[in-house]
Amino acid sequence: MLNHERLLTTYDTALLNKIASQVCQVIITIHRQQPELLLEKYRKVQWENDSNKSALIAKFTELVSQGQSWDELLKKLQLSLKALLIPAALDLPILSELVANIRQQNPLISEFNGSLIPNTITSLLPVGIAVLLLDAENLQISTHTEKFLANVCNCPLQVKIAFANWSNRGKLDIELHERGYDLIHVPAGRDNADGKMIAFGSSIHELYPHAKEVLVCSSDKVMTNLCNNLQQHGLIVYQVSQHSENINLFNNSTGETTIYSIKPLVEIPSIEQFILQVKGLIKEEQKLTASAWVKLSHLSRVYQVEYQLHLSHIVSKYSPGKNAKDILAKYPADLVIHQIDDSSELYVTVFDYNLNPAKNNTEKFKTVENIPSNSLSVINSKLDLELALKRILEDLMEEYTQVDFDINILAIQFKQRYGKPITQKIKELKINGSYIQFLQSCSFFQLKQKDNKWEISELNLTNTTSNLISDINSPAALEDAIRNILTLVTNESGNGYIDISILGTKFHQQYGKSITDQIKALKIGGNYMKFLQSCSSFQLKQTGKKWEVAIH
Repeated sequence: MLNHERLLTTYDTALLNKIASQVCQVIITIHRQQPELLLEKYRKVQWENDSNKSALIAKFTELVSQGQSWDELLKKLQLSLKALLIPAALDLPILSELVANIRQQNPLISEFNGSLIPNTITSLLPVGIAVLLLDAENLQISTHTEKFLANVCNCPLQVKIAFANWSNRGKLDIELHERGYDLIHVPAGRDNADGKMIAFGSSIHELYPHAKEVLVCSSDKVMTNLCNNLQQHGLIVYQVSQHSENINLFNNSTGETTIYSIKPLVEIPSIEQFILQVKGLIKEEQKLTASAWVKLSHLSRVYQVEYQLHLSHIVSKYSPGKNAKDILAKYPADLVIHQIDDSSELYVTVFDYNLNPAKNNTEKFKTVENIPSNSLSVINSKLDLELALKRILEDLMEEYTQVDFDINILAIQFKQRYGKPITQKIKELKINGSYIQFLQSCSFFQLKQKDNKWEISELNLTNTTSNLISDINSPAALEDAIRNILTLVTNESGNGYIDISILGTKFHQQYGKSITDQIKALKIGGNYMKFLQSCSSFQLKQTGKKWEVAIH
C-alpha cells in the first residue's frame, strides 16, 4: 500500500465532519435553487431544518469514514451523491468544485506536489453542457421558452450568450444579464449581430470543450451554415426560430421539429379571485336585466367571454370530479344558488344583493332565517298555496316596474320565504301535476311562454270579459268559447293535449263563471266531462286519473 493510501482512521474526526458539512451545504444549495435535481422522494424534505441537517451530516460522516483511503472516500462520496440526485445533477459545476475542494483537503496532497489525481474526480467532472446562442436583434426568448429549451437538452444549460447592439435595445440587456446571459455588443448595422454570432459560434468546441449541445436561436436562415459547422464537430445542434405565435425547434441530428406555443396561457385565478369575478359578473347582469337571479348557463358564457376561461377549468383545478354547482355551493356567504328540480335551470345570485334598489326596502324579501319556522303551517291546501304565491308575486310587482316574472324567480322567492321548494310543497299537498301545471290551474295568475321560458303575471280582472257571459246563450256558443280558450292555451304551452281542469280554470278567469255553472244555466244535460265528449270540436283521452282535451 502506498503511503498516501494509509487508513483514514489516522485522519482527524474533525476533518471528516468538515467534509460532511460541506457536502450537506451543497445539497441544501441545490435543493433551494433547483429542487427538481434531487430524486423525487427527497424534494419535499426540509434540509435546512436543524434536525434534518444534523442527520444528513451524521450520515455523510459515517459513509466517508468507512473508506480505507482518500480514493475510497471520494468513491463513497460519489455513491452518496448518486443516491440523492438525478444523474444530470452530477454534471453541476458546484459538485465539481466540491470534489476539487475536498481533494485539496487531503493532508498528503502537497507531499506529491499535486501529482495525485484520483480517478473518481474525473468521473464527477461534467460529462457535457448545453450552450445557448441568441440573436437578440432577431428573436426574443421569454423565461418560459428558455425553460422549455433547457428541458429539451439532455445536458444542463450552463452557458447563455446574447448578441446585439445594446445601445438601442432598451432595458433588454439588463433583463438578460439578470437571467444569467453573457452579453456581446456589436456596432449598429444590419446583420452585424448575425456575423458576430456565426464567428463566435464556430469556435464553441474550442471555447467550451465540454459542450455537447448548442441551441442556435435566430430566425435568420443564414444560421444554417453555422449549424452545419457545429454538427461537423460532433455537437448536437438545435435551430430555434419563431413563426407567428410558435417557437420551432429543429434537431439537426434527427431532423425532428418540436413546436412550442409562446401564446401566454390564461392563468387560473385563485378560488378567492374566482368568487369575486363571479360576483362582479352577476352584479353587471343584474343591472342589465333588472333581475336578481342569473342563469348559471348564461353566467358560464359571460365568464368565458370576459376571462377566456370556462367554468370547467376552475372546477377541474379546485374540485376535480365535481361540477360548477358544487363549487359555487361551497361559498354560501357570497353566493346563493337555486334549482327547482334536477331537470330545471340553475340560478345564481350574490348573497348581499338588495332586491329593492329603488326603495332600499330590505324587509320586503326576508330570508329563511327571518321567517318563523311555522310559516308553512298556514299552507294546508291548494288555495293556501296559490294565495302564498300571489302575495310573493304582488311583492315582486311592487318592487319592480315590470309585471311579468320568470316562474323560476317565483319559486326561488317561495323557498327563501318558506324554507322549502315549491315542488316539494306541491307533492306534500298531493296536488297532481308539475309546478307549471299547478300555476296554469290557478285562478289568480296568467302565464305566457317567452323564448323557452314561462313568465307569470297577476290576472287583471278589470280586463276580463266576464260581461260577455251573456253571449254564451246556447251549447254551440259554449263550445265555441271553450274552443277559443283551448286554442290559446295550446299555443302558449306547445302541448297538444291540455288537462280539462286547466281549461275549466281558464274559462273561469275569462268569463268570471265556472263551466259547470254555465252548463247548468243553459240547462244542458250531463256534467262538464259529458259536455266535452258531446262536442265535435274536441278529442279527449285519459292519462292516469286525469282527462286531457285537444282540438279535434
